[in-house]
Amino acid sequence: MIRSTSLAFLALFGIGCSSAADTPVTGSAHDFTLTASDGSDYPLANLRGKVLLIVNTASRCGFTGQYEGLQALNTSYAAQGLVVIGVPSNDFMGQEPGTNAEIQQFCSTKFRVTFPLMAKVAVSGKEIAPLYRWLTETSQHRGAISWNFNKFLIGKDGAVLARWGSRTKPEADEIKAALVAALAAPAPTASATAAP
Repeated sequence: MIRSTSLAFLALFGIGCSSAADTPVTGSAHDFTLTASDGSDYPLANLRGKVLLIVNTASRCGFTGQYEGLQALNTSYAAQGLVVIGVPSNDFMGQEPGTNAEIQQFCSTKFRVTFPLMAKVAVSGKEIAPLYRWLTETSQHRGAISWNFNKFLIGKDGAVLARWGSRTKPEADEIKAALVAALAAPAPTASATAAP
């Protein structure tokens, strides 16, 4: 009786429960549909077999110049299967105040961005977008978004392969090496990507 009462107490207050790091990874990036900057649906399931670099961006940040490096990666590796995806967010010091149309124009005019830009979303807090909830709470590289220009490398199967913070530039050797390895990996078979 004492043991069952103790277990009930522990379960009620979460004492002794597994930590977030012990939580098994479920799902993949391919389970999510984003909204593009033009308002259309952008299902990541359509990108199975591609390598994704998903980055939360902002136009008035000290790291905004990283758009140039992201575009360079897109130019260099798109033909091999890389898709860079910019996800604007105004979560950090209000550094992305523009509308989706203004953000798109800024990126295409100032940095000649041709990779897909999504509609502005929250990447932290109570209103966090579902993809970012998964990335930060249950993916293979979980943890809160620290600032603008955090980068997630997604493999061909939708799993998170690597993650870098704002200070790691897109042209960093470690990012390029991880990209090359991910692009060289075999594409998952249809049975491996099918929903259970």
